Amino acid sequence: MVKALAIDVGTTSIRTAIVDANGTVTHAHRQRLSLTTPNPGEVELDGVEIARLALELATRTLNEAGGADVVGITNQRATTIVFDPVTGAPVGPAIGWQDLRTVIDCLVLQGEGLRLAPNQSATKARWLVNHSRRASSELRFATIDTWLAWNLSGGALHVTDRSNAGVNGLVALGVEEWDQHALSVLGLDAVMMPSIVDTMGIIGRATSLPGAPMITALVGDQSASLFGQSCISRGAKITFGTGAMLDMVRGMTGPERMTRFASGCFPVVLHSRDHELTWGIEAIVLSAGACIEWLRDDLGLITDAAETESLAELVSSTEGVTFVPALSGLGTPQWDFGARGGFFGITRGSTKAHVVRAVLEGIAQRGADLVDAAYQETGQSLEEIRVDGGMSDNRFLVQCLADFTGLRVAVSSEREATTRGAGLMALVGHGALSFHDIEGLWSPSMVLTPSILEETRRRRRDEWASVVRRVEKTIPELSAVEF
Repeated sequence: MVKALAIDVGTTSIRTAIVDANGTVTHAHRQRLSLTTPNPGEVELDGVEIARLALELATRTLNEAGGADVVGITNQRATTIVFDPVTGAPVGPAIGWQDLRTVIDCLVLQGEGLRLAPNQSATKARWLVNHSRRASSELRFATIDTWLAWNLSGGALHVTDRSNAGVNGLVALGVEEWDQHALSVLGLDAVMMPSIVDTMGIIGRATSLPGAPMITALVGDQSASLFGQSCISRGAKITFGTGAMLDMVRGMTGPERMTRFASGCFPVVLHSRDHELTWGIEAIVLSAGACIEWLRDDLGLITDAAETESLAELVSSTEGVTFVPALSGLGTPQWDFGARGGFFGITRGSTKAHVVRAVLEGIAQRGADLVDAAYQETGQSLEEIRVDGGMSDNRFLVQCLADFTGLRVAVSSEREATTRGAGLMALVGHGALSFHDIEGLWSPSMVLTPSILEETRRRRRDEWASVVRRVEKTIPELSAVEF
């Protein structure tokens, strides 16, 4: 059986594993990444460490598994590295996708007709070039997929795929070539930019790995997660991690523009093969698992995230307590960076259990907001939403999501569906599997259906909307900022 090595570089860790043609994930290894915040709003990683750990973990996985035929790489999108192509050394830190150091730059560029967000790569790349004090023509741009392909191929490959290129703010409509106007305004030489390749197909050999397997997939993490949950021609998923991201298949027709829609969703390239692009939409909750970490690490209400499920079930309701998870503002649909999280309805009788239950219900309500935004954007009704990520283990949260969306919720049997998706894409790129094969691999670990009446659901959703309005524009000057 053909086997794929999946290399999954997330926001805080790297994971490698073997994925076979049945979608089974084995020989997994994980290592945390060094992430620093030198100043408020700044997020940096170490590009050298990322490359070293990827090589070490991949080699360990391959040695244990007796090798692999192909490699699939998936990554946190928009994290940006600029490096010297002669020495292979980065000229500065890897600037994380969450980094906000270029907020003012983005606002200034709006006046020049260039609409960019600070979580895209474009202004990060300019910052790195400017601080290197070198000509951009001497340097090379990379997102994490590009960086790993370069290092695993011994510098032979300088490439990125369309799912990564489509969100970095530097690509032309159609995601076939770079936007020369954007590069010019930012002062970036076109020679910096990698070649844009298909997500799946023959890309080049990973000569730095044992056996020099062929790299046959490069893909952004959210697209990999959707693929790993067998949503190929239709369907949607939500990945519950630090934040939560809904991705939904839209079809073969691309958008008229690459900026955010009125619904609060974004256009994304899900994947491409033989120059045929599959498009989707993406909707984002900025704070999901981060709220559980806050309960544990800052408030000390819990010692482990797993406690939240049992605590929530100690009470039959929140007794009127509501929590809006806007610790970093509100994403889809509002995109209000000045909104702040809030508890409402707390009384002297409110207990830790009520508070924890309210937090889980609030996260599920925000998940339902994403589903509503996706429907508003596409007009496509869903019967099922698929979920993965660390919080998908929480049965109470999943049940709340079913109740508030009115949909069947199916939990991925592989919690790290992103890793699975990267491996499966590599197998498709090799020709060992077809899209039809991938759709047939879906086998959820749990499926939950709504447990409340539709009338109750509508009432609770209306109540939720009124509470959310109370946290909007908490910091008006930040709420006025739009990207």
